[in-house]
Amino acid sequence: MRALGRSALPGGPNGRRGGPSPPGTVEPVDDEGQPVTISVFLLDDHEIVRRGIAQLLESEEDIAVVGEAGTAAQALARIPALRPDVAILDVRLPDGEGVSVCRDVRSAVSPPPACLMLTSYSDDEALFGAIMAGASGYLLKQVAGVDLVGAVRTVAAGGSLLDPRATAAVLERLRTGDAPADPRYESLSPQERRILELIAEGLTNRQIGAEMYLAEKTVKNYVSSLLHKLGFARRTEAAVYAAELRHGPR
Repeated sequence: MRALGRSALPGGPNGRRGGPSPPGTVEPVDDEGQPVTISVFLLDDHEIVRRGIAQLLESEEDIAVVGEAGTAAQALARIPALRPDVAILDVRLPDGEGVSVCRDVRSAVSPPPACLMLTSYSDDEALFGAIMAGASGYLLKQVAGVDLVGAVRTVAAGGSLLDPRATAAVLERLRTGDAPADPRYESLSPQERRILELIAEGLTNRQIGAEMYLAEKTVKNYVSSLLHKLGFARRTEAAVYAAELRHGPR
């Protein structure tokens, strides 16, 4: 956990100005069992929403809002430098989707931030994308303030707010072919999809070339292209992704 130093602020008997977290909240602590400061980044295209969330979170002794953005491009430029513990990401953005931002920053930042997806309405396709991108939570914007604060603390401590039943339902639909199409997979050409399948089977570029009657350099170019489209840096990530498409998480 990347704790940020902050001056002590007056708090109530629980040490926080905003009051206790909801029952069941998991709160991050350091090696000595003391609460740590949670750094948070906000992404929403509505400034008034960002201000409201920032004011809510900053009223808590143990949470610091370290940055914000109104577009996906701004978030992708700022999050790697700030390295927040938690990123609260709006699902729908004018220049992209929060799910894509989640996937990209989790690939670019180490350790990756815990991503909380925030949306105005329930959307199975967005939930599917959030699960595949590695998000830690998926919340409606109608969530109560105290519950949002509790969610930030829970995911910062390594917990998940994805309902296991919803996750299981999405994965079952994925296995039966009834899941919403992943736009990343849809963007792959037939050749790239075939190469992705062979990567999942553990074949090297040379072996793939022999299987598909392609030059090894050509295969390498296809692999680079499909990794870029999927938002992955390593072929092992693509192999895991392909395996989950076929069988669900192992």
